Amino acid sequence: MQALILSAVEGVTEFLPISSTGHLVLASSLLSIPQTEFVKSFEIIIQLGAILAVTGTVSSNSWRKYWKQVLFAFLPTGVLGLILYKLIKTYLLGNVWVTAGALAGGGIMIILIEKFKILTTKFQINSKSQISNLKSRQAIFVGLCQSVSMIPGVSRAMASIFGGMGVGLSREEATQFSFLLAVPTMAAATGLDLFKSGWSFSGNEWILLGAGFAGAFVTALGTVRWLMDYVKKHDFTIFGIYRIVLGLVFLLIS
Repeated sequence: MQALILSAVEGVTEFLPISSTGHLVLASSLLSIPQTEFVKSFEIIIQLGAILAVTGTVSSNSWRKYWKQVLFAFLPTGVLGLILYKLIKTYLLGNVWVTAGALAGGGIMIILIEKFKILTTKFQINSKSQISNLKSRQAIFVGLCQSVSMIPGVSRAMASIFGGMGVGLSREEATQFSFLLAVPTMAAATGLDLFKSGWSFSGNEWILLGAGFAGAFVTALGTVRWLMDYVKKHDFTIFGIYRIVLGLVFLLIS
């Protein structure tokens, strides 16, 4: 039951700019689940299940058109994730204080960006940039932005979407690019964790991983479709407010 609850939390929050990792850490805290090495691996691996929901909503033509941009954007996260893996898993993942602080801080940043149109005024109104037009250095910049989300609570979606908007993509294009970039990012994170753990999970742990993986995939399908419709008409201010409230609540009760 705990695995299914966490998988639902992951599937709903993965593509929203509210940090799925942060929600998993906080949900585990509420459910009194100790942050063991397996639980940390579980929280990493089921994210790939949610990410794979993208394959059902993004056309194969998009992969053929944008694979170079996705590859360059993935490189910073891939390299930094490999270097900082032990630090992240040992000291950051599972830390409620870090997570809550990053949630609240990220919420403030979202509101400031949306209120003062720091990104949209300069780029979206006067530019019709598309993913296919991204230069390698621009794609790498988006990847560097995404890398910040290795801190639990930051949100990979928020970092990569705003990074995309920062190099000239519209909100809708940046969201689509975030979806595409998520696949190699989480596939690499899952592969690295399985390699580092030596695939040494018990039979019961493999069952939990399978249940969490499937649950995250199913719940994420609806979230992806909903978010693509949402960004056509709305900004992310409401998510900023939500992040601040949630972060403060957990800082107060922790």
